[in-house]
Amino acid sequence: MTTVGSSPTTTATGVLRLGTRASALASTQSQGVADAITAATGTPVELVHITTEGDRSQAAIAQLGGTGVFVTALRDALLAGDIDLAVHSYKDLPTAPEPGLILAAVPPREDPRDALVARDGLTLGELPAGSKVGTGAPRRVAQLRALGLGLEVVPIRGNVDTRLGRVAGSATGPGDLDAVVLARAGLSRLGRLGVITETLDPIQVLPAPAQGALAVECRTSDARTRELLGRLEHPVTRACALAERTTLATLEAGCSAPVAAYAEVAEGEDGLELFLRASVTALDGSDGVRGSVTGALADAAALGRALADDLLDRGAVELMAVEQ
Repeated sequence: MTTVGSSPTTTATGVLRLGTRASALASTQSQGVADAITAATGTPVELVHITTEGDRSQAAIAQLGGTGVFVTALRDALLAGDIDLAVHSYKDLPTAPEPGLILAAVPPREDPRDALVARDGLTLGELPAGSKVGTGAPRRVAQLRALGLGLEVVPIRGNVDTRLGRVAGSATGPGDLDAVVLARAGLSRLGRLGVITETLDPIQVLPAPAQGALAVECRTSDARTRELLGRLEHPVTRACALAERTTLATLEAGCSAPVAAYAEVAEGEDGLELFLRASVTALDGSDGVRGSVTGALADAAALGRALADDLLDRGAVELMAVEQ
């Protein structure tokens, strides 16, 4: 393990240097990618911890500028040659491509749904009115408020254990929240599925675009690393993420906007079909628009654009402008 600023192993030794944030979740998912690379190619991989702007600040993501706060430092290290590849939570990536870098692999996706962790094993519908529910995502804030359950939605930051601790409490006292909503994928990767009291149906809370998916980047000019990473590629996951993120990009919204999108793939009469759902919800929960579209897997980007255009025609821009 190295950190940027020390003397990391160079590619001359054959070792790939994988840049990752140092949080438990980021390191765990990056180690999973490292192990997959080694298993598929025999190439050793070394994790390099890099601190991002999002790690240094406890301010709300939207206040930090939203898109890219967990990504820029990793990309800078890649472009500088300090690392050979970087692993991101795909939903954190800006929708615009980064010159000089390529998304070399999208591995198989974890379950993209959101999960509730509540006191006393309660589900969302069982929480009493006035219960305090914590989440860091404006998308979740908006959709939880729109359910009309009378919940007090509290913006929070921190790693997974910090958020869970605000429900479970600690030796110093009880938790200050009745529940938190997190990505199920993160809890799965950390081996914490047992704490979930309800996995939320997308009909209630639609996931973020590309939630549960990982994005593995390297330099466009690095043919060797591109070839190695290509062996981790999962085409169905990439197509679903492409449809979802094209919706986001066409709406001209960042990862901190109250936009949700979820694509699923099933066998149709003429081969694999992609079913894409998306929504835009006012942050105060007062209004929202939802839509869906179905088409060929090969048309993932076009489906994302078509659905976003439909949402725009129905007032999505105005909804994204509603203040809390």
